[in-house]
Amino acid sequence: VARVNFSHGDHATHAQAIATLRQVAAEEGRQVAIMADLQGPKLRVGEIPEPLHLERGQMVVLTTHPRPDAENEIPVPHPILLRDLRPGQAVLLDDGRLELTVVQAGEGCLKCRVVNGGVLTSHKGINVPGADLRFSALTDKDRADVLFALEQGVDFFALSFVRRAADVRELRQFLKGSPASIVAKIEKPEALLVFDAILAESDGVMVARGDLGVETPAEEVPFHQKRIIRACNQVGKPVITATQMLQTMIENPRPTRAEASDVANAILDGTDAVMLSGETAVGRYPVEAVETMARICANAEAHLPEGRLLYEESPHHDTITEAISCAAVEIANEVHARAIITATMSGRTAQMVARHRPAVPIVAVTPNRTTLARMSLVWGVIPVQVGEFATTDAMVTTMVQVARREGIVAWGDTVVLTAGIPFGGGGETNLLKVHVVGEEDGD
Repeated sequence: VARVNFSHGDHATHAQAIATLRQVAAEEGRQVAIMADLQGPKLRVGEIPEPLHLERGQMVVLTTHPRPDAENEIPVPHPILLRDLRPGQAVLLDDGRLELTVVQAGEGCLKCRVVNGGVLTSHKGINVPGADLRFSALTDKDRADVLFALEQGVDFFALSFVRRAADVRELRQFLKGSPASIVAKIEKPEALLVFDAILAESDGVMVARGDLGVETPAEEVPFHQKRIIRACNQVGKPVITATQMLQTMIENPRPTRAEASDVANAILDGTDAVMLSGETAVGRYPVEAVETMARICANAEAHLPEGRLLYEESPHHDTITEAISCAAVEIANEVHARAIITATMSGRTAQMVARHRPAVPIVAVTPNRTTLARMSLVWGVIPVQVGEFATTDAMVTTMVQVARREGIVAWGDTVVLTAGIPFGGGGETNLLKVHVVGEEDGD
């Protein structure tokens, strides 16, 4: 999955990047889905002509209308922010590197004392931990970006600064029936309090540790991460762990040992995907960062306990699809299957199988282009697009042929097949078959 960050660049730049991605993917014969990461209501300082040096104890003024040549004034183009803050409130700038405390609130301005100083430049982020600021989840910029991204045919939208389930519904409504998936970025304390409701509305979740680590104590972030990943695993929805995973590789060709451990532990926690951002967007070693991340992931997965969710808690199955998905993993283990192959229109069965972390590949065969893209984010799934199935026998034959063509299975291998019959009817998964690959399966 390639993420396009709409916090930076313009539509022309993004269109060129997307076209290049698709061209290279076609040349390499790879399936690459595209995620549009919306900026959201990110608070930032305005334009500062010269870097502003802030010293501890210094008094500064946050204002919506800075005066020309006025000293110690910081432009903040967010009237709601200045209206809602009160004396004693902490204001963090530049991802928490600088800290102010509100001393006095005035009309369109806040008088603040510098707690932790540093150099402040234009457009740095503003965080206000604990403040209840009522911003819409979708800004005017986001709406324009969504319309552009839909024209580009993106597969995922990442919704920033989600606070409640209604934020996800707002984007869903604006998409007007588009099949694109919504990934809710969890980076606000309010979202943690209603996370289950947000998860229910979303197609996936991103643990956005950057702003989350500013808005909540840093020592709590690892445990928020584990809880979020666990909850996503339990309902079979993909989860991405993001931010500063190989941060030092922006400037260095090798990661720190702590970074390698961070990536590996996210895999062991159960994350479906790990994300690089600055490392590949502006870093000096983008290729090396991807190669390093891939090696760490492969090594961590080799140590992943087989059937982690399956055997740790033996969950109750509310649907036939859940029961068959669980059984498929258990049977694959018992018969030493080479792969689990699922024919799916929505991708739901493959997601439910993946949550059990089987020791064999999951091949998701689908005629649906949207499902093909969605499966690219799910752990352990190899999505393959095929034509429509005329009969159940044709479906089984195609499933096995695809796995052979991909080099996953060979004659004599045992595989476990799952599907819903009749295929494409919108019903639950109701087929579970143990199959030995033979000559009758064709080429």
